[in-house]
Amino acid sequence: MKYSIDKEEKYSLIKIKEEKFDSSVASGFKSDLVTMQAEGVQNMVIDMSDVKYVDSSGLSALLVGNRVFGENGGAFIIAAPTEHTEKLIKISQLDKVFDILPTVHEAVESVFMHELEKGLGEEGDSE
Repeated sequence: MKYSIDKEEKYSLIKIKEEKFDSSVASGFKSDLVTMQAEGVQNMVIDMSDVKYVDSSGLSALLVGNRVFGENGGAFIIAAPTEHTEKLIKISQLDKVFDILPTVHEAVESVFMHELEKGLGEEGDSE
C-alpha cells in the first residue's frame, strides 16, 4: 500500500496514496497500524483525501486502528474523506464509531484537544 507517514511529537499522520482502499491493501495497512501503536505512537490521523473507493476490508482495517489506538487512550481520527468514502461510512453506520473531521488541520487540532483533556483527567486523578 502506498502512503506517507509524518511523525510528530503528539501524533502521526498517514496520508493514504491509493484510490482504492480494498482487500488488496487493507491487511497490510491493518498490520502497519498495529505495529505503529506497539512502537509507541499514541494518536493517529488518517488523511483519506485521495481515496475514491473503500470496501469492507478497508473499513475493517480502519476499525482495527480505531480499536487499537482507543484501547490505549489515544485518538484515531479519519480526516478529509471523499464524498463516496464518507457516504459508505454512514451507510455502514460507522460514523457513530469513527471520529471523522473534514480537514487534516481540524483532525490535528482534535488530537491536541484529546491530549489536553487526557492530561486534565490524569491531573484530576492524582488529587
